[in-house]
Amino acid sequence: MKHSIRTRFNLGMIFLFMIILVLAVFSGYYLNKLSDKTSAILKENYLSVVYAREMSEGITKINQEITAAFLTRRKPDSLKISKEIAFIDKSLLAEKSNITEPGEDKLVSGIDEDYSQYKDSVLKLVSSAISAEGMINLQNKSASLSQKLLLLSQMNGNAIEVKTDDAKSYSKSALTKMTVLASLCFLIGMSFTFSFASYFSQRFYQLYNGIKEIVSSNFDQHLYFYGHDEFYEISLVFNEMADKLKENKQKLSVTLLDDKLRTISSDDLEELKTMLFKIKITEEQTAALITKIQKKLESNELR
Repeated sequence: MKHSIRTRFNLGMIFLFMIILVLAVFSGYYLNKLSDKTSAILKENYLSVVYAREMSEGITKINQEITAAFLTRRKPDSLKISKEIAFIDKSLLAEKSNITEPGEDKLVSGIDEDYSQYKDSVLKLVSSAISAEGMINLQNKSASLSQKLLLLSQMNGNAIEVKTDDAKSYSKSALTKMTVLASLCFLIGMSFTFSFASYFSQRFYQLYNGIKEIVSSNFDQHLYFYGHDEFYEISLVFNEMADKLKENKQKLSVTLLDDKLRTISSDDLEELKTMLFKIKITEEQTAALITKIQKKLESNELR
């Protein structure tokens, strides 16, 4: 199956993005789980502790106002007491919709009953003269109610500690898992990047050396790329070009040699004819000179 260089590059980028996506998805998953655990602590147990404290503070303020009115022999501040009762009612209603721990519903139900009795006693004391017996009854009911509110606070406080430890344990486990996953993805990414870069750098290096050899007139140089991508097609074209250049060089060498031989033979022939002609004239002149000298010698001898 043919895979172009562009296709390989795109697939490589998609693979790297997939690794990043896997890391992002798992990171988001673990962070979301950890966020849910911490949110549960803040929204559920912590709010229950706050509601219990608010109700305890409201009861304490009401008791202080009634006690002060009893000691100073005056009527309690009904407006202040009504404000605190409304504040307690609001906190109790919010706590009823925030039941999270086993047994908390029964405890809140008991708090609701005790608070109803306590509120009735407060309203009676506000509407009538405060007696010592009424004060003792109010203190007993407020003590029972405060005890249950303390239990509610302790129950949710203990749950906060347990859930906090669980969140810490989960965060450590998530950190370990993410470290292993990130290391594995890093190794896979590095291995892929190295092999991907090696694939291209090796082929570009071979192509570069091949071009250098062709420029140096080494037409025996050939490229061998395995596969069915553009590099393989380039190697076929390159090898065909090298073979044609080699063939043309051989033809050109033979043509130049023939031309050289023809040029040398023609020039040499003309030069040889000239030299032979000069040699012939020289021989004739030499023979004539020798004959003349011989005749002169013979004439001298006769005298």
